[in-house]
Amino acid sequence: MFWLLLSVSCSSPEEKNIMKNQLEAELHKIDTLLRDKNFALEMAETLEAAYHKGIGEPAPVFLNPGDDTATITKLQEAEKTATSIAPFYALECGIGVLCEQQGGTFYGWLDKLLNNKADSATWLLLNRFANATWKAGQPFRDLSRIERPVFMVANLLSQEEVDKDRDQLTAAAVKLEKAMKDVKDSSAAAQFVKLKTILQDETFAYEAARHADSSYAVSQKMPVPPYTVPGHDTSTVKKTVKQEKIATNVAGFYALECGMDYLVTLQQKAPSQILHAVIRDSLDAKDKTLLLRFANATWKAGQPFRGLERIKRPNFIPASMLSEQELEKDWVQVKAAAKKLLEKLEVNH
Repeated sequence: MFWLLLSVSCSSPEEKNIMKNQLEAELHKIDTLLRDKNFALEMAETLEAAYHKGIGEPAPVFLNPGDDTATITKLQEAEKTATSIAPFYALECGIGVLCEQQGGTFYGWLDKLLNNKADSATWLLLNRFANATWKAGQPFRDLSRIERPVFMVANLLSQEEVDKDRDQLTAAAVKLEKAMKDVKDSSAAAQFVKLKTILQDETFAYEAARHADSSYAVSQKMPVPPYTVPGHDTSTVKKTVKQEKIATNVAGFYALECGMDYLVTLQQKAPSQILHAVIRDSLDAKDKTLLLRFANATWKAGQPFRGLERIKRPNFIPASMLSEQELEKDWVQVKAAAKKLLEKLEVNH
């Protein structure tokens, strides 16, 4: 359980117990909200309104009459690719944070991961990114998927689930390491330029997704199924407009939740303390950057669901290369999610 990860430094046993109880209560409340479809709708509506306000536009009506029955048709193969590629975006954004915080090159961190030279703190960070990108994809597949027991606060995940994420991250690292071999001895900046090219390559996305899919089967000791079957590239699935709107706009919440969860573990602070700091813009600069990287990761994970061609857009790049304008858009989303979540945590307090 999450409180076993924390060694709360208080001046008395009573204060330790109060902090432990607060952490437990708040994280369990967040855990419940994560699986609440009504809250997902509220949060998505809040974040879309915040986005439009942030760019100086009036917020449109979130749902129009008929959006709950009107449908969007998508290729089944495209959805499978979008589902399987999420760990790649987790790895890309997570290693980007490691480079920013600890130095080194992107390829150097890949080498550490693949040669068992990464410590538990590194894997903790990467696992949180993996959980965030996985969560971001679930509403696109079907909003009911957020109601499953495994859709929970990362600190409450079983070791089995954590190990699954690590296996997926490792599979992504294998594929990415091969793609970056030609720049392994280049500067950190040159490696990020290469990474930008890889991120916008639809062929690489497809191949990385197929590799992730087969690697998952192997890690679970299951037969490796064919990635595609006859007709798979033309068969379609239907999604409601309502589901698509919720999935598109709720990603900032999953970014906040997973990033905050990571900070709770490291800093021994209650979620509400971190949320207040976000809202007041008093968060440490390094922690703010961390939450922005989570926001970029969940945004990236959602783009292939909306259309794989979206990864070719100019802003689908390593987070460290984003403009201040793009970062501010993400921060508006994080702050809006923090305000909405804090409202729920402080009810009946």
